[in-house]
Amino acid sequence: MAYPALPIPREEEWPFDPPPEYAELRATSRVVRVACPTGIDAWLVSDYAGVREVLGDGRRFSVQPGTASHVLHGFDPEAPPRSFTQMDGPEHIRIRRNFAPQVTHTRRLAELSPLVEQITEDAIDRMLASPQPYPLHSQFSTAITTGVIAELIGVPPEQRHLMRDAASALFTGATTPKELEAALEPLFGYLYQAVASRRDEPGDDVLSRMIVHSRDAERPLTDAELTTMNGALLIAGFDTTASMITYGLVALLSTPGQWDRLVADPSLAASATEELVRYLGVGLGLLRRATVDVELSGQQIKAGDYVVAAVQSGNRDKSLYPDADVLDVARKPGAHLGFGHGAHACVGQQIARMELTTVLGALARRVPSLRIAVPLDEIAWKQDTPVRGPAELPVVWQ
Repeated sequence: MAYPALPIPREEEWPFDPPPEYAELRATSRVVRVACPTGIDAWLVSDYAGVREVLGDGRRFSVQPGTASHVLHGFDPEAPPRSFTQMDGPEHIRIRRNFAPQVTHTRRLAELSPLVEQITEDAIDRMLASPQPYPLHSQFSTAITTGVIAELIGVPPEQRHLMRDAASALFTGATTPKELEAALEPLFGYLYQAVASRRDEPGDDVLSRMIVHSRDAERPLTDAELTTMNGALLIAGFDTTASMITYGLVALLSTPGQWDRLVADPSLAASATEELVRYLGVGLGLLRRATVDVELSGQQIKAGDYVVAAVQSGNRDKSLYPDADVLDVARKPGAHLGFGHGAHACVGQQIARMELTTVLGALARRVPSLRIAVPLDEIAWKQDTPVRGPAELPVVWQ
Protein backbone atom coordinates (compact mmCIF):
# COMPACT_ATOMS: atom_id res chain seq x y z
CA MET A 1 0.00 0.00 0.00
CA ALA A 2 1.29 3.44 -0.94
CA TYR A 3 1.08 5.91 1.92
CA PRO A 4 1.02 9.71 1.61
CA ALA A 5 4.42 11.35 1.74
CA LEU A 6 5.87 12.74 4.97
CA PRO A 7 5.10 16.49 4.90
CA ILE A 8 8.29 18.45 4.24
CA PRO A 9 8.63 22.15 5.17
CA ARG A 10 8.17 24.58 2.29
CA GLU A 11 10.13 27.69 3.19
CA GLU A 12 9.09 29.47 0.01
CA GLU A 13 5.50 29.68 1.33
CA TRP A 14 6.16 30.88 4.89
CA PRO A 15 9.47 29.74 6.39
CA PHE A 16 8.47 29.72 10.06
CA ASP A 17 5.62 27.23 10.13
CA PRO A 18 5.48 23.45 9.97
CA PRO A 19 3.93 22.13 6.74
CA PRO A 20 0.26 23.19 6.55
CA GLU A 21 -0.90 19.56 6.54
CA TYR A 22 -0.10 19.34 10.24
CA ALA A 23 -2.89 21.69 11.32
CA GLU A 24 -5.46 19.41 9.67
CA LEU A 25 -3.81 16.29 11.09
CA ARG A 26 -3.93 17.67 14.64
CA ALA A 27 -7.64 18.40 14.20
CA THR A 28 -8.54 15.06 12.62
CA SER A 29 -6.09 12.15 12.45
CA ARG A 30 -3.33 12.84 14.96
CA VAL A 31 -1.49 9.60 14.04
CA VAL A 32 -1.21 8.62 10.36
CA ARG A 33 0.97 6.34 8.27
CA VAL A 34 3.40 8.14 5.92
CA ALA A 35 6.16 7.28 3.48
CA CYS A 36 9.54 8.84 4.29
CA PRO A 37 12.00 9.88 1.56
CA THR A 38 14.44 7.16 2.64
CA GLY A 39 11.94 4.48 1.72
CA ILE A 40 10.76 3.54 5.21
CA ASP A 41 7.14 3.87 6.28
CA ALA A 42 6.41 5.40 9.67
CA TRP A 43 3.58 6.53 11.92
CA LEU A 44 3.54 10.33 12.01
CA VAL A 45 2.48 11.79 15.37
CA SER A 46 1.41 15.43 15.09
CA ASP A 47 -0.31 16.51 18.33
CA TYR A 48 1.34 17.77 21.52
CA ALA A 49 0.14 14.99 23.82
CA GLY A 50 1.12 12.27 21.35
CA VAL A 51 4.59 13.69 20.66
CA ARG A 52 5.20 14.11 24.39
CA GLU A 53 4.10 10.52 25.05
CA VAL A 54 6.36 9.06 22.37
CA LEU A 55 9.42 11.02 23.51
CA GLY A 56 8.76 10.41 27.18
CA ASP A 57 8.19 6.64 27.06
CA GLY A 58 11.56 5.02 26.41
CA ARG A 59 10.24 1.57 27.31
CA ARG A 60 7.68 1.47 24.49
CA PHE A 61 9.48 3.70 21.97
CA SER A 62 13.15 3.00 21.35
CA VAL A 63 15.53 5.76 20.35
CA GLN A 64 17.44 3.39 18.10
CA PRO A 65 18.20 4.47 15.39
CA GLY A 66 16.92 7.72 16.79
CA THR A 67 17.99 10.49 14.41
CA ALA A 68 15.72 12.62 12.27
CA SER A 69 18.16 12.36 9.34
CA HIS A 70 16.94 8.81 8.78
CA VAL A 71 13.67 10.10 7.37
CA LEU A 72 15.57 12.07 4.72
CA HIS A 73 18.85 10.35 3.94
CA GLY A 74 20.56 6.97 3.78
CA PHE A 75 19.06 4.60 6.32
CA ASP A 76 20.49 1.37 7.72
CA PRO A 77 18.25 -0.06 10.47
CA GLU A 78 20.97 -2.53 11.47
CA ALA A 79 23.70 0.08 11.93
CA PRO A 80 25.06 0.20 15.50
CA PRO A 81 24.51 3.38 17.53
CA ARG A 82 27.11 6.05 16.73
CA SER A 83 26.69 7.85 20.05
CA PHE A 84 24.89 7.68 23.38
CA THR A 85 21.99 9.65 21.85
CA GLN A 86 21.12 6.49 19.92
CA MET A 87 21.18 4.17 22.93
CA ASP A 88 18.40 2.98 25.20
CA GLY A 89 18.20 1.88 28.81
CA PRO A 90 21.16 1.28 31.12
CA GLU A 91 23.86 2.03 28.53
CA HIS A 92 22.36 5.41 27.75
CA ILE A 93 21.93 6.20 31.45
CA ARG A 94 25.52 5.16 32.25
CA ILE A 95 26.99 7.55 29.72
CA ARG A 96 24.55 10.41 30.25
CA ARG A 97 25.12 10.39 34.03
CA ASN A 98 28.77 11.12 33.38
CA PHE A 99 28.18 13.53 30.52
CA ALA A 100 25.20 15.64 31.64
CA PRO A 101 26.60 17.15 34.87
CA GLN A 102 29.55 18.58 32.95
CA VAL A 103 27.27 20.70 30.74
CA THR A 104 24.21 21.26 32.96
CA HIS A 105 25.52 21.84 36.48
CA THR A 106 24.58 25.28 37.80
CA ARG A 107 28.12 26.12 38.88
CA ARG A 108 29.56 25.08 35.52
CA LEU A 109 27.01 27.19 33.67
CA ALA A 110 27.81 30.18 35.92
CA GLU A 111 31.48 29.75 35.07
CA LEU A 112 30.64 29.56 31.38
CA SER A 113 28.43 32.68 31.27
CA PRO A 114 31.24 35.30 31.11
CA LEU A 115 32.88 33.33 28.29
CA VAL A 116 29.66 33.29 26.26
CA GLU A 117 29.19 37.01 26.86
CA GLN A 118 32.75 37.84 25.78
CA ILE A 119 32.58 35.69 22.65
CA THR A 120 29.28 37.37 21.73
CA GLU A 121 30.60 40.89 22.31
CA ASP A 122 33.71 40.16 20.25
CA ALA A 123 31.55 38.79 17.42
CA ILE A 124 29.41 41.93 17.43
CA ASP A 125 32.55 44.10 17.37
CA ARG A 126 33.75 42.24 14.27
CA MET A 127 30.34 42.54 12.65
CA LEU A 128 30.10 46.30 13.22
CA ALA A 129 33.56 46.75 11.72
CA SER A 130 32.64 44.78 8.58
CA PRO A 131 31.22 45.94 5.23
CA GLN A 132 27.48 45.71 4.66
CA PRO A 133 25.52 43.64 3.79
CA TYR A 134 27.03 41.23 6.29
CA PRO A 135 26.73 37.41 6.05
CA LEU A 136 25.38 36.85 9.54
CA HIS A 137 25.05 33.06 9.59
CA SER A 138 28.52 32.11 8.38
CA GLN A 139 30.42 34.97 10.03
CA PHE A 140 28.47 35.61 13.24
CA SER A 141 26.20 32.75 14.35
CA THR A 142 28.65 29.95 13.61
CA ALA A 143 31.56 31.96 15.01
CA ILE A 144 29.79 32.23 18.36
CA THR A 145 28.77 28.58 18.60
CA THR A 146 32.19 27.41 17.41
CA GLY A 147 33.92 29.52 20.02
CA VAL A 148 31.67 28.45 22.89
CA ILE A 149 31.60 24.72 22.26
CA ALA A 150 35.30 24.56 21.38
CA GLU A 151 36.27 26.40 24.57
CA LEU A 152 33.98 24.13 26.55
CA ILE A 153 35.69 20.97 25.30
CA GLY A 154 39.14 22.49 24.93
CA VAL A 155 39.66 22.49 21.15
CA PRO A 156 42.37 25.01 20.21
CA PRO A 157 41.66 27.58 17.45
CA GLU A 158 43.90 25.85 14.90
CA GLN A 159 41.79 22.66 15.13
CA ARG A 160 38.32 24.19 15.08
CA HIS A 161 38.00 23.88 11.32
CA LEU A 162 37.59 20.13 11.91
CA MET A 163 34.23 20.63 13.63
CA ARG A 164 33.07 23.09 10.98
CA ASP A 165 33.95 20.63 8.21
CA ALA A 166 32.25 17.74 10.00
CA ALA A 167 29.08 19.72 10.75
CA SER A 168 28.92 21.02 7.20
CA ALA A 169 29.13 17.49 5.80
CA LEU A 170 26.61 16.13 8.29
CA PHE A 171 23.96 18.84 7.93
CA THR A 172 24.10 19.92 4.29
CA GLY A 173 22.04 16.93 3.17
CA ALA A 174 23.97 16.48 -0.07
CA THR A 175 26.72 14.25 1.35
CA THR A 176 27.19 10.61 0.42
CA PRO A 177 27.99 8.11 3.21
CA LYS A 178 31.58 7.86 1.98
CA GLU A 179 31.99 11.66 1.91
CA LEU A 180 30.48 11.90 5.38
CA GLU A 181 32.91 9.35 6.80
CA ALA A 182 35.81 11.22 5.19
CA ALA A 183 34.64 14.51 6.76
CA LEU A 184 34.12 13.02 10.23
CA GLU A 185 37.36 11.03 10.38
CA PRO A 186 39.75 13.98 10.99
CA LEU A 187 37.61 15.34 13.86
CA PHE A 188 37.24 12.00 15.60
CA GLY A 189 40.91 11.23 15.03
CA TYR A 190 41.85 14.49 16.74
CA LEU A 191 39.46 13.83 19.64
CA TYR A 192 40.77 10.30 20.15
CA GLN A 193 44.29 11.69 20.55
CA ALA A 194 42.96 14.43 22.87
CA VAL A 195 41.33 11.81 25.09
CA ALA A 196 44.59 9.90 25.39
CA SER A 197 46.62 13.01 26.25
CA ARG A 198 44.11 14.28 28.84
CA ARG A 199 44.02 10.97 30.63
CA ASP A 200 47.65 11.72 31.48
CA GLU A 201 47.26 15.47 32.01
CA PRO A 202 43.62 16.49 32.59
CA GLY A 203 42.70 20.16 32.39
CA ASP A 204 39.56 22.08 33.33
CA ASP A 205 37.60 21.43 30.13
CA VAL A 206 34.55 19.19 29.80
CA LEU A 207 36.51 16.37 28.18
CA SER A 208 38.97 16.29 31.08
CA ARG A 209 36.17 16.46 33.64
CA MET A 210 34.45 13.50 32.02
CA ILE A 211 37.66 11.49 32.22
CA VAL A 212 38.22 12.34 35.88
CA HIS A 213 34.57 11.84 36.85
CA SER A 214 34.45 8.46 35.11
CA ARG A 215 37.50 6.99 36.86
CA ASP A 216 35.59 5.91 39.95
CA ALA A 217 32.62 4.50 38.04
CA GLU A 218 31.90 0.78 38.02
CA ARG A 219 32.45 0.88 34.25
CA PRO A 220 34.65 3.86 33.34
CA LEU A 221 34.07 5.47 29.99
CA THR A 222 36.28 4.09 27.23
CA ASP A 223 38.37 6.22 24.89
CA ALA A 224 35.95 5.40 22.06
CA GLU A 225 32.92 6.45 24.14
CA LEU A 226 34.55 9.72 25.17
CA THR A 227 35.50 10.41 21.56
CA THR A 228 32.02 9.86 20.13
CA MET A 229 30.31 11.73 22.97
CA ASN A 230 32.43 14.84 22.56
CA GLY A 231 32.32 14.63 18.78
CA ALA A 232 28.53 14.63 18.92
CA LEU A 233 28.54 17.60 21.32
CA LEU A 234 30.91 19.57 19.09
CA ILE A 235 28.95 18.98 15.91
CA ALA A 236 25.47 19.45 17.36
CA GLY A 237 26.48 22.43 19.47
CA PHE A 238 28.02 24.09 16.44
CA ASP A 239 25.28 23.60 13.87
CA THR A 240 21.91 23.37 15.58
CA THR A 241 22.46 26.35 17.88
CA ALA A 242 23.94 28.46 15.08
CA SER A 243 20.94 27.63 12.91
CA MET A 244 18.57 28.64 15.68
CA ILE A 245 20.37 31.98 16.18
CA THR A 246 20.06 32.82 12.49
CA TYR A 247 16.59 31.34 12.03
CA GLY A 248 15.35 33.11 15.15
CA LEU A 249 16.62 36.47 13.97
CA VAL A 250 14.87 36.01 10.61
CA ALA A 251 11.61 35.34 12.48
CA LEU A 252 12.03 38.31 14.83
CA LEU A 253 12.96 40.71 12.04
CA SER A 254 10.17 39.48 9.75
CA THR A 255 7.29 39.37 12.24
CA PRO A 256 5.85 42.87 12.77
CA GLY A 257 6.63 44.32 16.17
CA GLN A 258 8.66 41.47 17.63
CA TRP A 259 12.19 42.84 17.13
CA ASP A 260 11.02 46.29 18.24
CA ARG A 261 9.64 44.80 21.48
CA LEU A 262 12.97 43.13 22.18
CA VAL A 263 14.90 46.31 21.41
CA ALA A 264 12.63 48.28 23.75
CA ASP A 265 13.16 45.70 26.50
CA PRO A 266 16.25 43.48 26.04
CA SER A 267 15.37 41.70 29.29
CA LEU A 268 12.82 39.80 27.17
CA ALA A 269 15.74 37.87 25.63
CA ALA A 270 15.17 34.84 27.89
CA SER A 271 11.45 34.53 27.08
CA ALA A 272 12.21 35.24 23.40
CA THR A 273 14.65 32.34 23.40
CA GLU A 274 12.04 29.90 24.72
CA GLU A 275 9.45 31.22 22.30
CA LEU A 276 11.73 30.89 19.28
CA VAL A 277 12.69 27.33 20.19
CA ARG A 278 8.99 26.50 20.56
CA TYR A 279 7.79 28.39 17.51
CA LEU A 280 10.48 27.38 15.04
CA GLY A 281 12.32 24.22 15.88
CA VAL A 282 15.22 23.35 13.61
CA GLY A 283 14.36 19.73 12.88
CA LEU A 284 11.75 17.72 10.98
CA GLY A 285 10.99 15.49 13.94
CA LEU A 286 12.49 12.70 16.02
CA LEU A 287 12.49 9.09 14.91
CA ARG A 288 11.57 6.26 17.28
CA ARG A 289 10.68 2.58 16.94
CA ALA A 290 7.92 0.82 18.87
CA THR A 291 9.27 -1.97 21.09
CA VAL A 292 5.83 -3.47 21.82
CA ASP A 293 2.34 -3.28 20.37
CA VAL A 294 0.91 0.03 21.55
CA GLU A 295 -2.15 2.20 21.07
CA LEU A 296 -1.57 5.90 20.50
CA SER A 297 -4.44 8.36 20.04
CA GLY A 298 -6.68 5.42 19.15
CA GLN A 299 -4.29 4.05 16.53
CA GLN A 300 -2.77 0.58 16.90
CA ILE A 301 1.01 0.57 16.35
CA LYS A 302 2.82 -2.75 16.10
CA ALA A 303 6.16 -3.62 17.67
CA GLY A 304 8.91 -2.78 15.20
CA ASP A 305 6.99 0.05 13.49
CA TYR A 306 8.77 3.36 13.03
CA VAL A 307 7.30 6.52 14.57
CA VAL A 308 8.12 10.13 13.67
CA ALA A 309 7.35 12.56 16.51
CA ALA A 310 6.69 15.90 14.77
CA VAL A 311 8.00 18.23 17.46
CA GLN A 312 7.28 21.55 15.77
CA SER A 313 3.72 20.47 14.99
CA GLY A 314 3.25 19.44 18.63
CA ASN A 315 4.49 22.85 19.73
CA ARG A 316 1.81 24.48 17.57
CA ASP A 317 -1.00 22.49 19.19
CA LYS A 318 -3.69 24.75 20.67
CA SER A 319 -3.75 22.53 23.74
CA LEU A 320 -0.36 24.05 24.60
CA TYR A 321 -1.37 27.65 23.74
CA PRO A 322 -4.68 28.81 22.20
CA ASP A 323 -2.65 31.15 19.95
CA ALA A 324 0.20 28.70 19.33
CA ASP A 325 0.69 29.92 15.74
CA VAL A 326 1.55 33.42 16.99
CA LEU A 327 5.14 34.43 17.73
CA ASP A 328 5.21 36.37 21.01
CA VAL A 329 8.60 37.24 22.54
CA ALA A 330 6.93 38.11 25.84
CA ARG A 331 5.06 34.81 26.14
CA LYS A 332 5.38 33.10 29.51
CA PRO A 333 7.39 29.94 28.76
CA GLY A 334 5.51 26.66 29.00
CA ALA A 335 6.34 22.98 28.61
CA HIS A 336 7.30 23.13 24.93
CA LEU A 337 9.08 20.26 23.20
CA GLY A 338 11.70 22.27 21.31
CA PHE A 339 14.55 20.63 23.22
CA GLY A 340 12.88 17.23 23.19
CA HIS A 341 11.39 15.49 26.19
CA GLY A 342 12.13 12.57 28.47
CA ALA A 343 15.37 10.66 28.93
CA HIS A 344 16.74 11.81 25.57
CA ALA A 345 15.97 15.52 25.89
CA CYS A 346 18.81 17.64 24.52
CA VAL A 347 21.73 17.29 26.92
CA GLY A 348 23.16 20.65 25.86
CA GLN A 349 19.95 22.64 26.10
CA GLN A 350 21.10 24.85 28.99
CA ILE A 351 24.16 25.94 27.03
CA ALA A 352 22.01 26.57 23.95
CA ARG A 353 19.62 28.66 26.05
CA MET A 354 22.53 30.67 27.41
CA GLU A 355 23.95 31.32 23.94
CA LEU A 356 20.61 32.31 22.41
CA THR A 357 19.63 34.56 25.30
CA THR A 358 23.04 36.27 25.37
CA VAL A 359 23.07 36.85 21.61
CA LEU A 360 19.51 38.19 21.41
CA GLY A 361 20.01 40.55 24.34
CA ALA A 362 23.35 41.84 23.10
CA LEU A 363 22.15 42.45 19.54
CA ALA A 364 19.02 44.22 20.76
CA ARG A 365 21.17 46.58 22.86
CA ARG A 366 24.04 47.16 20.47
CA VAL A 367 22.50 46.80 16.99
CA PRO A 368 18.87 47.94 17.39
CA SER A 369 18.65 48.99 13.72
CA LEU A 370 19.48 45.46 12.49
CA ARG A 371 17.52 44.54 9.34
CA ILE A 372 17.52 41.78 6.73
CA ALA A 373 19.18 43.06 3.56
CA VAL A 374 17.01 41.17 1.05
CA PRO A 375 13.31 40.32 0.71
CA LEU A 376 12.24 37.25 2.65
CA ASP A 377 11.68 35.22 -0.52
CA GLU A 378 15.30 35.80 -1.59
CA ILE A 379 16.85 34.16 1.48
CA ALA A 380 18.54 30.87 0.63
CA TRP A 381 17.40 28.01 2.85
CA LYS A 382 19.08 24.73 3.70
CA GLN A 383 17.82 21.91 1.52
CA ASP A 384 17.37 18.19 2.24
CA THR A 385 18.76 18.46 5.74
CA PRO A 386 17.24 17.55 9.12
CA VAL A 387 18.29 20.94 10.53
CA ARG A 388 16.15 23.79 9.18
CA GLY A 389 17.28 27.35 8.78
CA PRO A 390 18.83 29.84 6.37
CA ALA A 391 21.95 28.78 4.50
CA GLU A 392 22.99 32.44 4.78
CA LEU A 393 21.47 35.68 6.04
CA PRO A 394 22.65 39.05 4.69
CA VAL A 395 21.91 41.85 7.16
CA VAL A 396 22.40 45.62 7.38
CA TRP A 397 22.17 48.26 10.10
CA GLN A 398 22.42 52.00 10.47
